[in-house]
Amino acid sequence: MSKAPLIDDDTMDDLERELLGRARGRVLELGAGHGENFGAFAPDVRWQGLEPDAGRRAELTLRAREWGHEAEPLDARAEELPLPPASVDTVVATYVLCSVQDVDAALAEARRVLVPGGRLLLVEHVLAPHSAALRGLQRAATPFTVRWCGGCHQDRDPVPALEQAGFTAVEVRRARVRDRPLPPVPTMLYEGSAPA
Repeated sequence: MSKAPLIDDDTMDDLERELLGRARGRVLELGAGHGENFGAFAPDVRWQGLEPDAGRRAELTLRAREWGHEAEPLDARAEELPLPPASVDTVVATYVLCSVQDVDAALAEARRVLVPGGRLLLVEHVLAPHSAALRGLQRAATPFTVRWCGGCHQDRDPVPALEQAGFTAVEVRRARVRDRPLPPVPTMLYEGSAPA
């Protein structure tokens, strides 16, 4: 595996928008936050957001209305989705798997609610694949980021969990995003398909 390209925040934003622009049909966005991704979605998607934080969910509700989305954001966790099986065409998560309590359960739930052949679109910062020193730094930082950065684990690699959940990778792009004065952040953009 070759080293991922080094890019800036603007380039990363463009890559994220391009990936999220692939969402189609009934879209479930996990950890939708304040609705930062609304501008990336095609206007005809039927969006449903999930946000367990009450303050963020209140703002998300207002922003969803501004963008023309009718569905009320769900007060739920990714590990326990209050939706029936095969009820969603696309699941989206940006910088969410780092903070869920159980990655395997969250991905199993994503697979459960997706229609056969449905798409999973992820953007995540991940454990550094090429640098033992950076991996060590990520592992050392994780107890602090979990406590003070919304439960964020700097030391996760979701690829094995994605494979175990049965997703087939359609496209995986890796990048290192500049974060001066800190080392570049290893990041993954993932499009996967649920079993047909």
